[in-house]
Amino acid sequence: MSTTIAPLVPELWADFEDLFGKQGACYGCWCTHFRLPPAVRRENDRQRNKDHIRERIEAGPPPGLLAFDDGTAVGWMQVGPRADVPEWNNQGRGSAPLDPGDATDPGVWAITCFFIRTKARGRGITHRLVQGGIEFARGSGARLIEACPMDLSKDSRSIGLFVGSSRVFERAGFQRVVERKPGRPLMRLAL
Repeated sequence: MSTTIAPLVPELWADFEDLFGKQGACYGCWCTHFRLPPAVRRENDRQRNKDHIRERIEAGPPPGLLAFDDGTAVGWMQVGPRADVPEWNNQGRGSAPLDPGDATDPGVWAITCFFIRTKARGRGITHRLVQGGIEFARGSGARLIEACPMDLSKDSRSIGLFVGSSRVFERAGFQRVVERKPGRPLMRLAL
């Protein structure tokens, strides 16, 4: 199969919606976990999360990338400026910026979430998305791109892998810069 990567623009909403399914991926998150404060997330339901991400997609610029195999969306990766995912910047998180100014610097980007269709897992889609994300960030003027993946998982299907595997980022050239939480390094690639 030939995998293509495309920025998630409003015209691709139906593909994104199909990929995430009726439940909204990851228990109805709709990739809003790092976008919304905890109190709002507790109040929200699947539909409000879905509405939130749809409004964000429609507002632009693209908040991430879709991977397609033979015209079907098989993967998603949220990537963009750190400022677009404010909860990812909280000081209590392993993903907190090294320099507080990075949280609002449009040149510092983050890869925060993945979702891969079950039948497409184990085929390198995450690797292709990361490579696409590097190109997308570079082409959008980013100077750094960061991630806070997991080192190990007892089960490769673990819900915790929504942040990605450190092995994927190491293969893409990311370097570990700090590890505030065991097994969750903050990794960085200078563009």
